[in-house]
Amino acid sequence: MKPKRSVFANLPAGLLYSVVILSLLSGCGASEAHQGEQQAAALPVLKLNAVPATTYREYSATLEGRVNVDIRPQVEGILDKIYVDEGAYVKAGQPLFKINDRVYTEAQSNASATLLAAKANLEKAQLEVDRLTPLVNNNVVGEVQLKTAQANYQAAKAAVGQAQAQLGSAGINVGYTLITAPVSGYIGRIPYKVGALVGRAEPQPLTVLSDVNQMYAYFSMSEADFLKFKNETAGSSIADKVKQLPQVELKLADNTIYSEKGKIETMEGQFDKTMGAISFRATFPNGAGLLRTGNTGKIRIPEQFTDAVVIPTEATYELQDKVMVFIVADSNKVTGVPITISGKSGNYYFVEKGVKSGQQIVYSGLDRLHDGTVIAPQQMSLDSLLKVKPL
Repeated sequence: MKPKRSVFANLPAGLLYSVVILSLLSGCGASEAHQGEQQAAALPVLKLNAVPATTYREYSATLEGRVNVDIRPQVEGILDKIYVDEGAYVKAGQPLFKINDRVYTEAQSNASATLLAAKANLEKAQLEVDRLTPLVNNNVVGEVQLKTAQANYQAAKAAVGQAQAQLGSAGINVGYTLITAPVSGYIGRIPYKVGALVGRAEPQPLTVLSDVNQMYAYFSMSEADFLKFKNETAGSSIADKVKQLPQVELKLADNTIYSEKGKIETMEGQFDKTMGAISFRATFPNGAGLLRTGNTGKIRIPEQFTDAVVIPTEATYELQDKVMVFIVADSNKVTGVPITISGKSGNYYFVEKGVKSGQQIVYSGLDRLHDGTVIAPQQMSLDSLLKVKPL
């Protein structure tokens, strides 16, 4: 039996060569396509959902007591006694310091003696007027003498008033030697010791008395944030808008949240030209005395989202000044798109523009992607991710 001849046996040599080349190219193309399918990266993909959430805008703050009073002496002298210690709580009217009062008590005694002498001169002048009055009426002496006596009486009367004022001033100075607390609060540092010479001209106060039953937290808001507050907060005036702001939280220096909530009450009337910011003041109750003047922290203003599109921060990347994500399009091709962030909470962004609920984004492996890359999506659940990393 004769072997079968190949269908290519009767082809001319040149045509046979072309057929062989085309066959090889076709085989290579199929192989490459197969390899391309094998090389499609298997990456986790999240389907975006809109969820209710709360985020916070944070602003650095400094704390001061509701009242901070520099305790300064009104008279000069030697500090005789210190009745309180640093950090002690005192009540209004409680003695704090005593200045040696010998000079001032002597001045008070001298003023008292001067007043007695002035009153004696006044009585003498009155007697002279009483003596001359009937004599003038009977034309025994001239009217000039009576007028002179009356003038001396008025001068003596003025001297009594002056002596009384000097005695009162001396008494005030004696009172100033005992320095009492003008308000209730905590004593600050006391830089002076017993025996030190103190006075009104000294640059340092004797101490600072702080009423910390309520604390003021001062913070600044940038012009952009202020415009957002003005445009998005209800109210016909700025004062009304401030009243509409929700209660705020205070994050302390150790990142813990203070147990009491505060209320923003006032704001300054103009922007700071050097900082381009405007200052606000929030008030926090401090009945337990846990906060002190000089503490620092951050004011947290809550912002509610009823249906925010939530994206994990690790599913984003930065390109120049934009925050980007890779969305999964038709045929599992990815495309990078910019997003507009309206807030942040922990490890999540709240997105205002760029993506919408129902779209899919690549969760990780972003450094291996570029526009048009085909991936093999591995579905992830946002709900399960939120359980591991809550908002």
